[in-house]
Amino acid sequence: MAFVKNLFDKNFIEYASYVIRDRAIPDLEDGLKPVQRRIMHTLFRMDDGRFQKVANVVGECMKYHPHGDSSIGGALVVLANKGVFIERQGNFGNMFTGDGASAPRYIECRVHPLAKEFLVTNPHITKYIPNYDGRSTEPEVYRAKIPVALVIGAEGIAVGMSTKILPYNLREILQAEIKALKNEPFEIFPDVPTGGLIDVSNYNDGNGKIISRAKFDMSDEKKIVITELPVDSTSESLLNSIENAYRAGKIKIAAIDDFTTDHCQIEIKLPRGVYASDVEKALYAYTDCEKSIACQMLVIKDNMPTVMTATEIVRYYAKKLVAIIKDELEFEREQLTEELHQRTLERIFIEERIYKSIEQMKTAEAVNKAVKEGFVPFRKELLREITDEDVEKLLRIPIRRISLFDINKNRDEVAAINGKLKEIAKKLKNLTLCAIEYLNGMLGKFKPEELERHTKIAKFGAVDVKEVAKRDLPLRYDEKGYLGLGVSSGEEKLRVTSFDRIFIMRKSGIFSVCDVPQKLFVGTGLVHVDYAEKEIVNAILFTVIYREPKTKLCFIKRFRVMSWIMNRDYFVAPDGCEVMHIDTRAKFKFTLNYAKKARTKVQKENFKADDFAERGMKAQGFKLSAREVETIDVIS
Repeated sequence: MAFVKNLFDKNFIEYASYVIRDRAIPDLEDGLKPVQRRIMHTLFRMDDGRFQKVANVVGECMKYHPHGDSSIGGALVVLANKGVFIERQGNFGNMFTGDGASAPRYIECRVHPLAKEFLVTNPHITKYIPNYDGRSTEPEVYRAKIPVALVIGAEGIAVGMSTKILPYNLREILQAEIKALKNEPFEIFPDVPTGGLIDVSNYNDGNGKIISRAKFDMSDEKKIVITELPVDSTSESLLNSIENAYRAGKIKIAAIDDFTTDHCQIEIKLPRGVYASDVEKALYAYTDCEKSIACQMLVIKDNMPTVMTATEIVRYYAKKLVAIIKDELEFEREQLTEELHQRTLERIFIEERIYKSIEQMKTAEAVNKAVKEGFVPFRKELLREITDEDVEKLLRIPIRRISLFDINKNRDEVAAINGKLKEIAKKLKNLTLCAIEYLNGMLGKFKPEELERHTKIAKFGAVDVKEVAKRDLPLRYDEKGYLGLGVSSGEEKLRVTSFDRIFIMRKSGIFSVCDVPQKLFVGTGLVHVDYAEKEIVNAILFTVIYREPKTKLCFIKRFRVMSWIMNRDYFVAPDGCEVMHIDTRAKFKFTLNYAKKARTKVQKENFKADDFAERGMKAQGFKLSAREVETIDVIS
């Protein structure tokens, strides 16, 4: 029994370790699971600039990932739909509707040009290991310059643990990495391509939970249109949850239609007597229009599963980026130094005619020795000792190249190499600045729409009584000039809640914004009353006609109210002037009646309000006439 138990324990530990490290949990170094890493390796090897059939890519990838073509094809489609590392051509499915991709033989893909910017494929910098059968090599892990796990997200269930990393906005990640390099504080939150709203109050930097909601368009009170999906939802799953809630009697709907294509559009029509505001809370409560999602950033770090925060991952990659840039610069310096050495050897070999010394030599050893001895007088010009390999390269120089050797061209090439070496030395002294420049350069390589944020961050965990309250209180205005909820008779102007604020424009030319009053005297000339919401008030075009008391000259001004302070009176005409008329119509006609004077035939003149341009509220009006005005008649 002890033997069986030990055998079981040993095999179970090996199985658990395999599932954790090689199947379900992404590695922190490149943010990829093994199958994703092998797909990228395959695409890099096959890259010739043209699209490849996905079926061909899957077949090639099986040289490195021997777990069946369906698992590779599914992982490739998921990775391609992230839109960062793989370019697509054909039907790769629809993340909004949940429709699957076409068969691998019908769709094509290729590596994204910027994938090589983010993942280091240079074998001198990235470690490569033999594949499962030893016939080829594959990267152990890529050295990534950005936190890939945050860019594409990850989800996996292993033995005794799981990971759930929501994707983030690429622009925000790069900006956060820049701030980390500058030792500045930063904060980042998830962003999913299907949009929606999220409450991150309990997100805990990646290891808490979010509340995600669909976005509604309720401009039509008899219809609700879902325009954006919650996290981890499709239009099909959302539709099913709404239908289930309807069958259970939780919500009242008349019909539901799904018009989703490349964006979400689910229309919910409401029955008679039911309005959008009545159904909104029920949709959040009883359907997938609101979801709570638990998150945990579990990654493989130093071959061990480790829980990290989004901030820690970004700071880790900021330091890692500096190290990668350093390694790339040092490798480039080695390459340039070696090239400079070869140029110097070639110049001396040809210019000093060292090749002449080998004409009488009979053996390879003698030739080798003669060449090395020929370089002895020029040892100080060499960057290192000459080797047998260097001699072989020199001996392979064709006679035509020797006869046409251009010393000036060689010196120019050497000068160019030395210039590059100086630039590299300068960069090695300012690695952090180089890293920041690299990230800023990456931001500039994407189109603005590719970096646009889709998910809106909002706070809706706690119920806001102002949102819950219904506008069912009548705001009345009576003939005595009183406005308010406590006015029992008169004309009903608005339906409001006790939390609303209202905008009041009086006939005297004074306007103000206040809380909904119980009973407020506003005078017998009320021009306009509306909700004090900027998009409503800003849309109203007011026309005021006023007269100077001394000259009796009339002016007209058309304006919009763009800002205000609560409980403060504003006069729309210059101080001391008399307001003769205020109107909210875009077009109307009016007549000025002039003061009667001897030898004057014209006693009145007609005008159109829309003939005058719109101005700011504090601006001077346009003079209507140079004559004194007695009265004004406005045509209804």
